[in-house]
Amino acid sequence: MASYRLLIGDPSYSSWSLRGWLAFKAFGIPVKVETTRFYQPGFRSDLEAFADNPPVALKTVPVVAAEDGSYFTDSIALVEELHSRHPEAGLLPSDPGQRALARNLIAEMHSSFTSLRTQCPMNTRLAYTDMPVSDALQADLDRLESLWAVRKDKTSWLCGAYSAADAFYAPVAARLAGYGLPISTNMQSYVDMHLAHLPFRQFRALGLTHAPQSYYDKPYSQTDWPGPAPRHATPTERTDSVNSLCPYSGQPVAHFLEMAGKIYGFCNAACRDKTCIDPEAWPAFMALTNAD
Repeated sequence: MASYRLLIGDPSYSSWSLRGWLAFKAFGIPVKVETTRFYQPGFRSDLEAFADNPPVALKTVPVVAAEDGSYFTDSIALVEELHSRHPEAGLLPSDPGQRALARNLIAEMHSSFTSLRTQCPMNTRLAYTDMPVSDALQADLDRLESLWAVRKDKTSWLCGAYSAADAFYAPVAARLAGYGLPISTNMQSYVDMHLAHLPFRQFRALGLTHAPQSYYDKPYSQTDWPGPAPRHATPTERTDSVNSLCPYSGQPVAHFLEMAGKIYGFCNAACRDKTCIDPEAWPAFMALTNAD
C-alpha cells in the first residue's frame, strides 16, 4: 500500500481541507494527517517544512506528499491522482456515465458558487438562524437544487454510491446547515446525509479540539449545530479504565474520559479530546465500548 502524508488547515474552517480529508478517509486510503492554521505565523513555515523538494512552491492546503516524491496540490488533482493510483477505492464511479457526471459535478463545485463561498464561509463550530439571503446567494441555492436533483431518491448520494463528487459537496452541505439557509426537502435530506457521515463527523470533531478563530464568526443569532447529537463524554482524572491500550494507536493509555459511568483510556490527550467531542464518530472507540 502506498504511503501518503496530507497537510490540512484548521478543520473547523477549511473547506478545501475537508475535500482532501474525505478523499482519503471516506475511501479507506491510509494517510498520515498533519494540521496547520490559517492566519497564523506558522502557516508558511508549515508548508515549507512539509515539502522536501516540490516541483513548484507550495501555496496553500490541502497538499499531499506521496512516498514516490510527488505532490498533489489541488483538490481536483488530489482526487484524480488517487483515483488513478487506487481505482478499487471507488473515488469515481466505475460506470462511464456516472463517472462523467461525477467529474462534471466536481468541476462545477470547484469553480462556482462564489456567493455561497464568500457570504457563508465554512465554520462547523457554529450554526446560525437568521442569515439574510441575497439574490446572488439565492441563485447559488437554486443551482444546487438543480444539480442535486440527479439523486435517485432521498437516501442516495449524487452518483449512487458515495463518490468524490459527494466529498466535494460536503463543504457546501456544511454551509447550508451552519447558516440555516432555506432549502427544499430534497436538498435537506442530502445535507443530513453529510452531517451524519462518519468521516465528516470526525473532521468536525478534530476542528473542535483546536482553539476557535473569531475571524470566521458572523453577527447572526446562534443555535445548536444541526448534525446528530453526540453522546455525552467528559475528560476525567480517574485512571481505572476498562482498556489498557489506546483504541487508535495500540499504545499504553495515559489520558482518560468517562462515558455512561465507565472510564476509557487513550495514549494522548488528542485521542481523548476528539473522542469526547463525538464518541460515535470513531468506530475503533465504539468497538471498544461494544466489547466492554
